[in-house]
Amino acid sequence: MAAPEVRAHLDAVFTPGTRLGVRRDDPLTFVEVAEVARVTSIRVPSGRLVVDTPWLEDGEPRELAVQIPPGAHGVDAAWTEAPYEFMGEYFSGREVAATGLCVREGTVAVWEMGLAAGDDIERLRQGDEVGFNTDTSMGSFGDATAWPALTAPFREFWEQCRKATAPGLVSRHTESVGGGEFEMVRDEARGADLITFSATDGLSVAWLGRTEDGELISIVVMGHMSLEALA
Repeated sequence: MAAPEVRAHLDAVFTPGTRLGVRRDDPLTFVEVAEVARVTSIRVPSGRLVVDTPWLEDGEPRELAVQIPPGAHGVDAAWTEAPYEFMGEYFSGREVAATGLCVREGTVAVWEMGLAAGDDIERLRQGDEVGFNTDTSMGSFGDATAWPALTAPFREFWEQCRKATAPGLVSRHTESVGGGEFEMVRDEARGADLITFSATDGLSVAWLGRTEDGELISIVVMGHMSLEALA
C-alpha cells in the first residue's frame, strides 16, 4: 500500500490549484497543479498492460500482474507550473506531474503498488518500492501482446543514432500528442497503441487506484518534477 505521504500526493496531483511543494532551487516558489486534461486514448485489446520504458533493450518488459478490461482507455495528465527566472528571462516551469490511465469511472479510496508477474512479494519490506527503471526520464503504457511492434521505432532510432555521423538529425517514427509532451505509436495490424510519458530517472512505480470495494479505477505514474514536498 502507498505510504501516507505518497497517498496524499497521488490524491492531490490531479486537482487543479493544489500546491504540491516548492521548487528545489527556490523554496519561496510553489509548485502548483495548473491543468488536468485528457491527452488521448490508447487501445489495449488484450487487457494485458506493460508499464515500462519504451527504450528497453534487454530483458522482458514489465507487464502488470493485474489486467484491465480490453479496449480503449483514456490517458489523463496533470501539469504543474512553478515560475522561475534564468539569465533575465522568465519561464513558467511547466512540467508533467503525473500521467494516468483511466480504467473506469469512480473514486479512488486506496493506492497500491502495481506488481509484475515476476515480483517476489515475500521479499518486500515496509517502505520498499517496485517498478520499472529508466535513465531517460521516460515511461510508457502499451499493450503487452503488441509490445515488440509498438517499441520498434525506439529501437530503430537507437540503431540509426549509432550509425549516423550526425545523430541530432535522426528522427523516429512516432506521433506527437499532448502539446509535444507525449509520443504515441499505433499498431493498426493488432489494433493496439503505446504512449510515452514523463517518468522519474531511476525507479518509477505504477500506482493502482482502487475503490473501497477493490475495483481498479486508474493506473498512475508520477513525472519527473523539480520540487520538494510540502511538510
